[in-house]
Amino acid sequence: MKSSFIFFLFLFTLIVIKTGAVYAQNTPAPTVITAKDPETRIREMGLKLRTPGPPSANFLGAVRVGNLVYLSGQGPLKEDGKFMIGKVGKEFTFEEAKYAARLTGISLLESLKAEVGNLNNVKRIVKVLGMVNAVPEFDNHSQVINGFSDLMVEVFGENGKHARSAIGLGSLPRNIPVEIEMIVEMKD
Repeated sequence: MKSSFIFFLFLFTLIVIKTGAVYAQNTPAPTVITAKDPETRIREMGLKLRTPGPPSANFLGAVRVGNLVYLSGQGPLKEDGKFMIGKVGKEFTFEEAKYAARLTGISLLESLKAEVGNLNNVKRIVKVLGMVNAVPEFDNHSQVINGFSDLMVEVFGENGKHARSAIGLGSLPRNIPVEIEMIVEMKD
């Protein structure tokens, strides 16, 4: 009886090992994100960073103080150079608003690059304030700003993760759906 149990246990172990091996052979290896610099990531993502124009009033798009760069609020600038216009929950769906936050992130990357010359000199994204122009009943402001935050992680990896606030407002300049400002730490 004891030898039958040991034999059964041996067979069971072989089946489990064999099944696991077959499973492992048919399962693709997990995707490993290789460490690439932000400039390479941007090219691989197919993003084209434009040179931003001058601010429309008496302020600067970016100010550097020591190792920190403070970027003024930006909005979602489309490829044609025009802003997305409208209110989230009225003219824009949640998904469209999230895309607007991503476009705003691209605008901020453009301003940052214009200020520092090379995004490989960025140590980390420190703090972000995301503002969403939404109807009063809309309550997914932070999820909209995820469109921006996800882009920063795509570009900067773990160093793109940041402290963040996301708020809803009754209006934004030019009636843009999203405005975002950020603080960035530079390498020494």
